Amino acid sequence: MSKAIILRTGREKSVLQRHPWIFSGSVESTRGDPGIGETVEVLSAAGDWLGQAAYSPQSNIRARMWTWDPDQAVDEEFIGRQLAQALALRKTLIPEQETNALRLVHGESDGLPGLIVDRYADWLVVQCLTAGAEAWKPQIVSALVELTGISQVYERSDVDVRRLEGLEEQSGLLAGLADPERVCIQENDLKFLVNIRTGQKTGFYLDQRYNRRRLGQLAAGRQVLNCFCYTGAFSAYALAGGATEVLSIDSSADALLAGQENIRINDLPELKATWLEGDVFQLLRKLRDQARAFDLIVLDPPKFAPTAAQAEQAARGYKDINLLAFKLLRPGGLLFTFSCSGGISADLFQKIVAGAALDAKVDAKIVEHLAQGPDHPVGLNFPEGTYLKGLVLVKV
Repeated sequence: MSKAIILRTGREKSVLQRHPWIFSGSVESTRGDPGIGETVEVLSAAGDWLGQAAYSPQSNIRARMWTWDPDQAVDEEFIGRQLAQALALRKTLIPEQETNALRLVHGESDGLPGLIVDRYADWLVVQCLTAGAEAWKPQIVSALVELTGISQVYERSDVDVRRLEGLEEQSGLLAGLADPERVCIQENDLKFLVNIRTGQKTGFYLDQRYNRRRLGQLAAGRQVLNCFCYTGAFSAYALAGGATEVLSIDSSADALLAGQENIRINDLPELKATWLEGDVFQLLRKLRDQARAFDLIVLDPPKFAPTAAQAEQAARGYKDINLLAFKLLRPGGLLFTFSCSGGISADLFQKIVAGAALDAKVDAKIVEHLAQGPDHPVGLNFPEGTYLKGLVLVKV
């Protein structure tokens, strides 16, 4: 008899609606003592077969659905088929000449829960965030090399969320001959150096590609302030788009040095770029006290609220930086403001920004909504896949 989890009475609804997560509180019992990452059948309290999932005994998300199809075995062929489907989608959506750096697999929304695969030129970077993805890692790597023709694969599973799954953080070479130095990627008409060994996320914020391009289209003739700039991608687009001046702020000296190098390799006007190291909250207040003013401001902070439980504290942070940005923005100026926090919904984010404008005693209008790019798709039955929220506002 195969290993299985049996749900509590009435808890099968979300599975029937094809949501991929099964929480611990929905599980009545297990059959066959499944281990970490093992594939289990999912049964209703009445014994009806609902699908197959990856089991994670230590996680609050006790199981993640692989398939709802009774005729589909979860095996090496299944993994390869799911990967091929994800790669084919990107090929139809994103022209090769646009970029050689993009997300190839986006976890649950691509039917591979907990698996992230990013391409950086001739490197693949893999994150296995869940027990199920970890269990199939050798097969995943083998299939990726075969399907993409890219032989160099690096792992960046060095994230806290793995500990919730009972897994240790891991990073290092999975395939290929040598550890990567910095990788040079191409994005639209610009180049960026990416450190895939130690950089943020898997090395670069691939989800902002379309939003960077949009900012570049609106930057001409503007003085720009880029907050939480990391390695200066928004700054490079602003300068390429004709900004008269760009001030970039980040707390990491290494990131700022990388940002300066990204300006140089694109032959952009270095004299128009200023870099400031320090706490963004403090420096925004200092700029306010100096009566500085800008025509375009970017707020792309790190994740303030990974979960809904941290939303209240995060809301204060988002409100603070947006309030300060409104005070620094000239009338007619544009604010590009983002939240990548899963615990902050789009509605809540808009309310926070509206409250910031009210406290700053300014009027502003939303002129565009921004989101993650199409290489970060969202399953219709998995709203949690929508994490990047962005607004473009004009100060009246």
